[in-house]
Amino acid sequence: YFFSKYSGSASPTSFRLTEKFILLLVFSAFITLCFGAIFFLPDSSKLLSGVFFHSSAVETNTRTGPDSSDPGSALNEERVLAKIRKDHEKALLEAKDTLQKRPDEIKQDIINEKEKVAKESMGQGGKDDNNLPIVEYHRPPGATGHEPLDPETKDRRAKIKEMMKHAWGNYRRYAWGSNELRPISKQGHSSNLFGSIKGATIVDALDTLHIMEMFEEFDAATDWVEKNLDFNVNAEVSVFEVNIRFVGGLLSAYYLSGKEVFRRKAVELGEKLLPAFKTPTGIPWALLNLKSGIGRNWPWASGGSSILAEYGTLHLEFMHLSKLSGNPEFAQKVMNIRKVLNRLDKPQGLYPNYLNPNSGQWGQHHVSVGGLGDSFYEYLLKAWLMSDKTDEEGKRMYYDALQAIETNLIRKSSGGLTYIAEWKGGLLEHKMGHLTCFAGGMIALGADGAPSEKTGHQMEQAAEIARTCHESYARTGKYIITHLHNYIT
Repeated sequence: YFFSKYSGSASPTSFRLTEKFILLLVFSAFITLCFGAIFFLPDSSKLLSGVFFHSSAVETNTRTGPDSSDPGSALNEERVLAKIRKDHEKALLEAKDTLQKRPDEIKQDIINEKEKVAKESMGQGGKDDNNLPIVEYHRPPGATGHEPLDPETKDRRAKIKEMMKHAWGNYRRYAWGSNELRPISKQGHSSNLFGSIKGATIVDALDTLHIMEMFEEFDAATDWVEKNLDFNVNAEVSVFEVNIRFVGGLLSAYYLSGKEVFRRKAVELGEKLLPAFKTPTGIPWALLNLKSGIGRNWPWASGGSSILAEYGTLHLEFMHLSKLSGNPEFAQKVMNIRKVLNRLDKPQGLYPNYLNPNSGQWGQHHVSVGGLGDSFYEYLLKAWLMSDKTDEEGKRMYYDALQAIETNLIRKSSGGLTYIAEWKGGLLEHKMGHLTCFAGGMIALGADGAPSEKTGHQMEQAAEIARTCHESYARTGKYIITHLHNYIT
């Protein structure tokens, strides 16, 4: 009776369990197939999320075991399997489409996806470990990897690189970490212009090392910057010199290499220079204590004035500091300098070398395109070029200044040499300092952006100024040799 009672009901139950066992075997086969796709398909990330999402539900159901009395349990499992099959087929189609794309199309898809992620991060206030905004780095084209075709140019290029290796090798041997090398005594030297900040030569040479493809030397310099460059000093520095050597050097190294250490260090130093702008007009002090934030001007500079070539040579670096830090204050500081200058009357359209940061008035009316004035004009032109020629204010200020210089300062000697004189209180001083020689290159660089009728004229001016500078060297050499010869004989 016992046997007949339970054996009679066992047959249909066993049949249902067998059916479920077969169904689980089919399910296992699909799971195996899905995992195969995960490991072998080129675009498996979407499949991965789909499989794990759906398989978790199935796994839970398998652990607890379907209720044998539930007539819909088999139907639910069929739906799960159908969904997995559909996702698998979709993943296979996406993989097939990807494999049919050209390599450049796949690469562009990857770039687009990265840019999308970067924009989303920025939109959510994305910051890196140094609290700097996440920026997409783009390597500048043409900086390295090219050889000139002309044999003479190639030889000159090799000679210049040889000279750089000689200079760098001796600096590294005798003065590594110091700001400068004294070549005769073979000793390191650190000028007080940089306070107690070290490594000016290392930072200032970074871009040259990279462009010359001296990558081993560049890596050694990078390592020094990362481990030794320290701005936490209680010392007074020249805002101008620290900006052009350290901030400029770090920014250019970042743009050439993409190494984050350079961006981080540049922004750190830029923030330490901001207190220099705490004057009634916003025209910065020449000297600043990096710890206390107290600034002052050179005592010899026309009643405590700021110098045109110093406060006018911050624009390029500070605009890029805002771009790379996400802090608009850097750009606002240098744009305010332009506002102050544009409000002032300029004698004969010229910019005097001295400006009082308290009163906002010109100091002594001394105008020079050489020392005390030089790089202000250079930065106006380069600010326009750097902006992809959208900085119309910088462009206007440069070409207006150049016109005033041509009208009032450019003269020709009796021997036929073109020079740029200096101007003091309305009177010309017919001399041209060595630092003025950069103007030949500046005028040539800007000639292309001048009105078409002036382009050729400005190129001729540039060539004439360069020739004058060449003659000053050539004739000085002959003069010295002649007098030495006369002295010896």
